[in-house]
Amino acid sequence: MKIWVDADACPKPIKEILYRAANRLQIVTVLVANQNLSVPTSPYIQMTRVDSGYDQADKYIMQMTQSRDIIITADIPMAAEVIAKGAVVLTPRGRVYTEENIGEQLSIRNFMDELRGNGVQTGGPPPLNMRDREEFSNQLQKLINSRI
Repeated sequence: MKIWVDADACPKPIKEILYRAANRLQIVTVLVANQNLSVPTSPYIQMTRVDSGYDQADKYIMQMTQSRDIIITADIPMAAEVIAKGAVVLTPRGRVYTEENIGEQLSIRNFMDELRGNGVQTGGPPPLNMRDREEFSNQLQKLINSRI
């Protein structure tokens, strides 16, 4: 089992939670981004830089994912792809995507995308708050425990 992180869009507080978990539980955690990131020196934390361009980090993670992996992303289409490979997805806000709920999330995402395409202002998500961080940390621990 590995933890793969869509690091271009992952908030810093979430990365810090992941660093602590990787070291404490000795789980390889790979941050994938199209720019160099500063990560702690650890045998359990790796940084992979991909080419610049739309969805390059997503494509790399989708290619590398194996069953039992945990993927950290808010990208719902990518989530659907890796779930089909047996992985589970955790968003930076602590939401878990699985085979049971990804279809509904994909439908909602596509509907909102269609609204935006028609000029409707849908707004963005609120800033990450302490409750989101706690939920992320709690869900991460549950997912790790269920996959070890």
